[in-house]
Amino acid sequence: MNPLPLDEKRKLAAHIRLLFNTEVSNEFSKIQCEYSKRTGRIKNFFVNSELFATLRKDGQIVLTLFGARQMLRFEAFKQNCIIPKDEAVPFISEGRSLFCKHVKWCGNNIKIGSEVVVIDENENVLAVGRSLCSCVLMNKFDYGVAVKIREGIKSRK
Repeated sequence: MNPLPLDEKRKLAAHIRLLFNTEVSNEFSKIQCEYSKRTGRIKNFFVNSELFATLRKDGQIVLTLFGARQMLRFEAFKQNCIIPKDEAVPFISEGRSLFCKHVKWCGNNIKIGSEVVVIDENENVLAVGRSLCSCVLMNKFDYGVAVKIREGIKSRK
C-alpha cells in the first residue's frame, strides 16, 4: 500500500463527490491505495490500514462496511442510504436482499445501480449493496427487490 499523491487524492475526492454527492476533500488525509500489478490502476483504498472501498473498472466505488461507517459522518451522504422496516432488519443484517415493500425511507440520491448503505433508525450501518431500482420506484412498488445486499454486519464470511 502506498500513500496517495496529492493529485490522486483530489481525483478520489472529486469521484466521491460525483457518485455520492458528498464533499470529502479534506477528510481522508491518511488514505492509502493498492494498485493493480497488471494494469497499474488504483484497485483498493485504505484508511488507517482498513479497507475503505474498491474501485471497479466501470468507475463505481464499492464501499465496505467500514467505508460506509466513515461516509455516514457526512450529513449529505445520508441521501445514499435506506432505512428498512423493523421486520426486515434481521434478514438484511445476514446479507439477504431488501425488498421494496420493506423500505421505510430512502434517500433522493439513489438511482438504479448506485451504491447504497442500509442503516437503522439510529444511523447504524446494517449492510451495503447495490440498488436495483430508484428511490421513486421503491416508494411506489410493493414487490420486487430494491437492494441486492453485498455484505451485512452478520454475513457469513
